[in-house]
Amino acid sequence: MSNLSTAISNKNPASLPSSEAGGVGQRTLSAIRRFIRSSPVGAVSLAIWIIIIFMAIFAPQIAPHDPLEPTYVEEGPSAAHILGTDRLGRDVLSRIIFGARITLLVAFISVLLGDAIGFLWGIASGYLGERFDLISQRLVDVLMSFPGLILALLLMVVLGAGLTTVIIAIAVTRIPSSTRITRSVVLTVKETSYVEAARMIGVPTWAIMLRHVAPQCVAPILVVATLHLGAAIFAESALSFLGMGIPPPAPSWGNMLGGVLAAAFRPPWWLVIFPGLAITISIMAANLIGDALRDFLDPKLRQRLD
Repeated sequence: MSNLSTAISNKNPASLPSSEAGGVGQRTLSAIRRFIRSSPVGAVSLAIWIIIIFMAIFAPQIAPHDPLEPTYVEEGPSAAHILGTDRLGRDVLSRIIFGARITLLVAFISVLLGDAIGFLWGIASGYLGERFDLISQRLVDVLMSFPGLILALLLMVVLGAGLTTVIIAIAVTRIPSSTRITRSVVLTVKETSYVEAARMIGVPTWAIMLRHVAPQCVAPILVVATLHLGAAIFAESALSFLGMGIPPPAPSWGNMLGGVLAAAFRPPWWLVIFPGLAITISIMAANLIGDALRDFLDPKLRQRLD
């Protein structure tokens, strides 16, 4: 019995000796250096996201004008308004800065909610197996049969418009892929020796899933979450563009585009280019971070960089 317990503690990455706690800072710096070496593009993308988050948090201090204050003078980029004004005379730069708050809030909460549900669902489905796995995966198949945007639109029609509804609709579209990816990892992990040893000595099922299986699924779900972050921004922008997302006058990148295109057949170029660039840059940076994390967490590449 003692040998089996020792094998579990040695092979399970979740149980680390307390003597290693003092080297957390050094390991963190080493991991950051490895990440920069493994993917300079990913490091730049991460810096871009840090800037976007900083801009969203300190929007009142950074924005040069009130995003809701109209002057009723539409003009192009100028010294007074660097990115111009919209058809009501509201400063475009200020609306982009404040729009980052709503767009990122929706993206982060929806991804956190959807991937957390998919993570837990995938662990339970993969480890418990049998009838529970069969039924749950058929339900996942039903969810995956709907295109993400169509499913979100259906939920918006049922639940009504509003910030909370947008978050729930986007979160539901993130669940199926998170569940499938987590389940695929669990199917491999549950056959490892330390999980079998835990079952043999009578460790409860919930404890095995929580302490021995779940930690092995964290790295893949982190990569998926970064990719889902870009998809969530696109979904929020698309819903707002279609008039089903964040209702005006609250600024979000999607309704900035949707409002101007709905009001004019050929809108001024600055009202399309600048919000579109904000959406494009944030989604591209999120996807590049996901690619960099995937390479960084690959054991073969990590050994090559060490």
